[in-house]
Formats: sequence, C-alpha cells, structure tokens
Amino acid sequence: MPGQHFVVIGAGIVGAAAAHDLVTSGERVTIIEAGQPGGSQAASYGNGAWLSPGSVIPMSSPGLWKKVPGYLLDPLGPLTIRWSSLPWLADWLVRFIRAGSTVAKVEAVSRALRPLVTDAPERHERIARAVGVGDLIVRGGLLYVYPTRADYEAEALSWRLRKEAGLSWRELDAAALRQLEPAVGSQYGFGVLLPAGAHCRDPGAYVAAIVADAVKHGARVVTSRASGFDVRDGKLFGVKTDDGMIACDKAIIAAGIGSGALAKAAGDHVPLVSERGYHVVVSSPEIWPTIPVMPSDGKMANTMTRGGLRAAGQVELARVDAAANWRRADILLKHLAATYPGLKGHADPSRLSRWLGHRPSTPDGLPVIAKAWASDDIVYAFGHGHIGLAAGPASAELAVALATGRPSTISAEPYAADRF
Repeated sequence: MPGQHFVVIGAGIVGAAAAHDLVTSGERVTIIEAGQPGGSQAASYGNGAWLSPGSVIPMSSPGLWKKVPGYLLDPLGPLTIRWSSLPWLADWLVRFIRAGSTVAKVEAVSRALRPLVTDAPERHERIARAVGVGDLIVRGGLLYVYPTRADYEAEALSWRLRKEAGLSWRELDAAALRQLEPAVGSQYGFGVLLPAGAHCRDPGAYVAAIVADAVKHGARVVTSRASGFDVRDGKLFGVKTDDGMIACDKAIIAAGIGSGALAKAAGDHVPLVSERGYHVVVSSPEIWPTIPVMPSDGKMANTMTRGGLRAAGQVELARVDAAANWRRADILLKHLAATYPGLKGHADPSRLSRWLGHRPSTPDGLPVIAKAWASDDIVYAFGHGHIGLAAGPASAELAVALATGRPSTISAEPYAADRF
C-alpha cells in the first residue's frame, strides 16, 4: 500500500537491495545502519566477491561429526572452533551436524538454495546498472582448480548438486588451464570453468552505491543501532533505536550477525552464529589474474578487486567479540602466494591489508526470510552464511514481497523462522 513507511534495519547487500526496491516503487523508506553503508563492519564488504549460481553446497555434510575433534585441535585449519566458545556454540553445532547428516538432507538444502542464487549474476548486473556502477559486476566466469582430476572427482557430490541445479561447466586439462589462466601455478593440473559465474570488483563500493541511489530516490539513512520494536496487538508501531523510536508501518530485519537479537525481540529464537571469515588483499600485484580462482587445497576465493588481489575464506566458529586471530589471514596469504607463483608483493607488509568479518549463519545453511512471530509487519531477511552477496537481490525480492503482499516467484517455505 503506497504511503506506508518501511524501516529497513541493516545496509548490507540484502538491506540495500530491499530498500532500493521499496523506494523506487514509491514507498517511504528509512534505513537504519550503525556504520557506513558498504563499510568494513559489514560482511558484504569483505567477502570473496563471487556471484556464483553454483553456491548451492551447504557447509554441513555426512560424516562431519568425525572431524570436529580435529577442528578443535587445529586453530589454523580451514574450519576451526575456539575451545573458549564451545559452550556457547554447542547447541548450534549439534544442529549443524544433524543438518548434513545424510545425503538426502544435503540435497534438500541444496534445492532450497537454488532460487536464491540461480540468476545471481543477472540480478546483480541489473541493480549495478540501475545505480550507475555497472562496471563493478564482471560476468567472466569462475574457475576451480585441482592438482589432479582425481581431486575433482573426490568432490562428486558437490558437482552433482550443481548439475542438478541446472549448471554446466567446462573441464580443463593442464594445457587448457594454463591457456585460460597462465598465472596459476603448475601444481594445478586440472580445472573446471563455470561460465555462468560472475564477480564484483568492489563489494563495499557496490553496496554503498545502491544505498546512495536509494537516498537519491527519497530514502533516509539513520546512523544508529536498532534494539527492538513497539508492537501492540500484533501491529508494528515503531522500531526502537539507541537514539529513540522511529515510527513505521513495516520493518525488514537484514542486520547480519545482529539479526539474532532483533529476531528474539520480535518473538523468535533463531540459532545464529558468526562463521568468522578473513581476507587478505595484495595491492598492485605483479600478476593480474583474469578470472577468479578457487584452489581445492586452499578452499578460498581469489579475486581481482579494485583494491588488489583478494583472498577470502576460512571459517572460525567463535563468539563475535572474540579477538581476531590474524594468523588465519596469514594462511590465506600463504595459499595465495602458492597459487600464483609470480606474486611478489605478499612479502611487502606495506602492500597488504587484512580483514575479519562475521558471516551470519544458521545451522542448516539456509537463511531466514519470513514474517516474525510477534507481528506480520516485521519481516526477517538474514542468516545467509557464505552466500550473502550472491543471494542478496533474490532474498531482498522475497522479503519485500512478504512485507508488501506482492507476488514472488520464490517460495518462502524453506526459510521459515519456526523451523528451528
């Protein structure tokens, strides 16, 4: 209904896209964001910058429980759990392991992820062009590299799920791989090119541009922190912030890792933890890879961005307020240097930047996109884990549909808050 006032809590990719959709449709919109839109406080800022229709592989898989002791003992492994945070994480971990305990469960989660990412490159390209930064979205494919074909075949389940999602790819022997991306080291003798994939050259600037364009269309940005809601008899009257109440008719919660507390204030318990991720960027690299690469041994996204060559990845399960372990960023740097033998700047501290961010993650690997228990006027759009950037526009579309009553091509059923 035109004339309603929508408050969007959070100016990451999901919140930015939702706010832009609403305001360009003629709605009155206020965005609440504690930091700078597109700033380093947001997971959208520092991710791997991949926009992959192939992001349909949940983190949890059969047999994962056997690896948990190793995750506890190896603080520098690709996935680690801090001992000090274990009591706080225990319930989430049990749910996480159960979510991927059978192939059937993994397949169900994969199917639910498809509509959020299947057309991610196209959606991002449309948004970027609309806000004047079309050059930030590059639709040049994504490359996975392996030492041997056998290493690729060891990931058969992941590639089967991608095939069932309608994706196709090109297999590359050593010669074809070297021709496509000469910068990759000779230790990789097999590659898989996903032509439908894309990437963003500057995720932070991209999100900031979406918010800036929303402001041009009439949206208002309030720099504050949302803390609760004024709900009476199921109707929303306002959003409480550190700086007072903002009266509104509808609210969308897209506040990243802070969304769990807001969902609780709206009557729902959503088990949400931070999959703490790191990145490292080498500015002015000696080599200039033409296509983003994910090496099978490093399991991180290596992407050329406007700031330099970025390696992003790692999963550290710990409390949000735990101190950063920058050795994990150093691991990414080590892998980056091994993947690209021609890279020399990794040895120059003045050319390096490191970052830690919080992927808001649910135990089953699916986001929460649903109406709140306390009021249908409050809509959730959070918990995207590793796929937040790619899934942002589709998630925003569904959240806006729930908030406005518009039709959507995406069913909200898999993302219900009460599934927990």
